[in-house]
Amino acid sequence: MALVLGSLLLLGLCGNSFSGEQPSSTDAPKAWNYELPATNYETQDSHTAGPIGILFELVHIFLYVVQPRDFPEDTLRKVIQKARESKIDYDKPETLILGLKIIYYEAGIILCSVLGLLFIILMPLVGYFFCMCRCCNKCGGEMHQRQKENGLFLRKCFAISLLVICIIISIGIFCGFVANHQVRTRIKRSRKLADSNFKDLRTLLNETPEQIKYILAQYNTTKDKAFSDLNSINSVLGGGILDRLRPNIIPVLDEIKSMATAIKETKEALETMNSTLKSLHQQSTQLSSSLTSVKTSLRASLNDPLCSVRPSSETCNSIRLSLSQLNSNPELRQLPPVDAELDKVNNVLRTDLDGLVQQGYQSLNDIPDRVQSQTKTVIAGIKKVLNSIGSDIDNVTQHLPIQDILSEFSVYVNNTESYIHRNLPTLEEYDSYWWLGGLVICSLLTLIVIFYYLGLLCGVCGYDRHATPTTRGCVSNTGGVFLMVGVGLSFLFCWILMIIVVLTFVFGANVEKLICEPYTSKELFRVLDTPYLLNEDWEYYLSGKLFNKSEMKLTFQQVYSDCKKNRGTYGTLHLENSFDISDYLNINEHTASISSELESLKVNLNIFLLGAAGRKSLQDFAACGIDRMSYDTYLAQTGKSPAGVNLLSFAYDLEAKANSLPPGNLRNSLKRDAQTIKTIHQQRVLPIEQSLSTLYQSVKILQRTGNGLLERVNRILASLDFAQNFITNNISSVIIEETKKYRKTIIGYFEHYLQWIEFSIREKVASCKPVATALDTAVDVFLCSYIIDPLVETIPMKNMENGNNGYHKDHLYGIHNPVMTSPSH
Repeated sequence: MALVLGSLLLLGLCGNSFSGEQPSSTDAPKAWNYELPATNYETQDSHTAGPIGILFELVHIFLYVVQPRDFPEDTLRKVIQKARESKIDYDKPETLILGLKIIYYEAGIILCSVLGLLFIILMPLVGYFFCMCRCCNKCGGEMHQRQKENGLFLRKCFAISLLVICIIISIGIFCGFVANHQVRTRIKRSRKLADSNFKDLRTLLNETPEQIKYILAQYNTTKDKAFSDLNSINSVLGGGILDRLRPNIIPVLDEIKSMATAIKETKEALETMNSTLKSLHQQSTQLSSSLTSVKTSLRASLNDPLCSVRPSSETCNSIRLSLSQLNSNPELRQLPPVDAELDKVNNVLRTDLDGLVQQGYQSLNDIPDRVQSQTKTVIAGIKKVLNSIGSDIDNVTQHLPIQDILSEFSVYVNNTESYIHRNLPTLEEYDSYWWLGGLVICSLLTLIVIFYYLGLLCGVCGYDRHATPTTRGCVSNTGGVFLMVGVGLSFLFCWILMIIVVLTFVFGANVEKLICEPYTSKELFRVLDTPYLLNEDWEYYLSGKLFNKSEMKLTFQQVYSDCKKNRGTYGTLHLENSFDISDYLNINEHTASISSELESLKVNLNIFLLGAAGRKSLQDFAACGIDRMSYDTYLAQTGKSPAGVNLLSFAYDLEAKANSLPPGNLRNSLKRDAQTIKTIHQQRVLPIEQSLSTLYQSVKILQRTGNGLLERVNRILASLDFAQNFITNNISSVIIEETKKYRKTIIGYFEHYLQWIEFSIREKVASCKPVATALDTAVDVFLCSYIIDPLVETIPMKNMENGNNGYHKDHLYGIHNPVMTSPSH
């Protein structure tokens, strides 16, 4: 019944659908970011027998020894074909050959069955003769005792043999109890297992609409992403164009900006230099006048009569000789002016070069805004198309046949669940009878073995080698009684138990070898999928049974394998033959409208690069002669002292000489002149030195800006020409390429989404794994693991035969066996 129910579950899901060729690949594109929510099922994929699995493995090893041959696919096919015939002619050679093949395959099981039948026949027959012998007092120990040399050894061997046989029988009885309990326990689990499978099937039914809703909801996610890019066309498309133009334009504008800054610095340096030169001319004149005045004062002081008297005359002569040093640097008044260069730079600055550069920067930075303003109408049309695609996809999912299949399958699941729940009490009732019968049988066997153990124990404990059969003790007599009772029960019941063993072994072994093992290896599916096997008019039975289109290749193995891999119902049953989703989700058809709208996307851009006025300004700056000025003349003066001598040192020296003179007018006059020189140094020389420092700095700035000026300007003009040519020749292609890239991005969202929908519906939606799990539960778990494995784990009844005959030779060699001697003797 379990096999039938499992097959019906599989066929029920397949009802009212069409099959076709399986897709060559079920792998989703790597770029997809969508993923259906995972569905959790309660029933486990695999079943473990637990510790008792070791016993089941021993059973399988025994079956392999009895039946080592491979699954007879060809023989089974021929048997099924013969079974379809209305009348079988057993005289045909092929029928005889088929029968011989069956016998050859079943040879091991037949041999075991023959041995069992011999046991069934001989056991009651031997028991009958044994009983007759006992009744005629022809069986048992003799009243006299003849000892032989090996008597003690034989007695020990017989006792040990009986003990070993009893232990083996005890192990078999234990296995029988365990197997009987396992059947009982697992049948009780059947209701929970069935409920778990039906819960998973209902989860499949309930999750499928949610999966379809999820798929539809992802369109909004895709559309929102596309809308975001459409709304951000200024940064996406405009930014892409800007990034392509930047490397060729920004460096040129940066160089021009740097040159504009250099021109301003040059103007400032020339202005500073020009004012410094004028200041130096004036300051040098003032210094010369002051020094002339102080020299006149010193000459007048040196005319004092005291200068004619020694030793003052020597001091006066020394001072008179040093007066020639009190002169200003006349070259400071001869430095050439820079008015002409300043006028040329001012003429250059009449053109706002910096403003032109900023205009170039602004023309680039305005590209995103201009792109957005020029594409407003096109973007609105694209959004309208995207909204219409959503309704088209909704219509496609509404027409999917999966919903109809699941609706019919839901009715079938309900009916099957009702049928199982209605018949499970009957199954459990039968299981109770089976369990009770197994318990009685195992208990009876336990009783027999207990009698053997007690007989052996009493015989060993009560044995007295000096006692005669008539004088032996009560314990020894009781041991003999226990053994005789065990033997009697064995003769009475073991042949009946062997009938049960043979029947269950033949049935269980054939089910294990012809259903359970080939089901696990899928060989059974290959037999069922044989063309024209189950129906001579149908090439493929499953597609013929379900769709009346047997030429469609829909096989049991393929459906089971796909469901086992958790593949979707659409792909598993090849529903593209009834509703080809590829036609309804044609990517080109849905993206053509988007592409046509994007084709009308036109962007016109004008990039400003300096212009003719700016180019002329650069050329004029290069021609203003800054790089040809004689800077060494100015730098040479900045390194000289404004006066012919260090006035401060001269003043201190003069003051020292004056102090060496006698007090008087001369001394005082000289000291006043020394103080005047100090004042000249402070008020005239120091400002000149500061102006010379300013002049030095201005000259250095002009040297830096004028160094290689012509080459720099020529290089900038060449770069400007290159950038202008790039804009003229390539800006259209840049806009076209970036527009195509933008169009590909927008369309790519929907291509990925539509491909994901198709993949999900084919491979993920309504995954039929619960159906394969239900079939595994019915066949592999319920039939094979719950019933067949414990069923073929038979009690070793043949050991009972050894136990029955083990101590029937109590008079061998005339050796008296007190254990087996009846007390009546």
